[in-house]
Amino acid sequence: MPARSVDEYLDAQPAPARAALDEVRATLRAAVPDGEESISYGIPTVKLGGRVLLSYAGFAKHCSLFPASRDVMAALGDELAPFFVEKATLRFPPSAPIPRDLLERVIAVRVAEVRA
Repeated sequence: MPARSVDEYLDAQPAPARAALDEVRATLRAAVPDGEESISYGIPTVKLGGRVLLSYAGFAKHCSLFPASRDVMAALGDELAPFFVEKATLRFPPSAPIPRDLLERVIAVRVAEVRA
């Protein structure tokens, strides 16, 4: 049965992924206190003004961020290259998450894009 809340989703994650995803969530909450958490397509999603800002998820061997934005890649592409998988997906092992300062910059680009 799919998770009905972000807490329920995170509670179902194994410890290494849970710790990494908790850090993503905390960074999002600090950067976007007015963000709206929900589950969309079965994964945690944060919306801003009703628009998707960023989604994140845990998988068997990795975690992913879905910034869903060409602007993010244009602004931070070289720095995101080690994590880039395809057009809107950043992937990292739970043991080596995306550095917090880089994640904050991804969020800032998305916030500017959504608010524009």
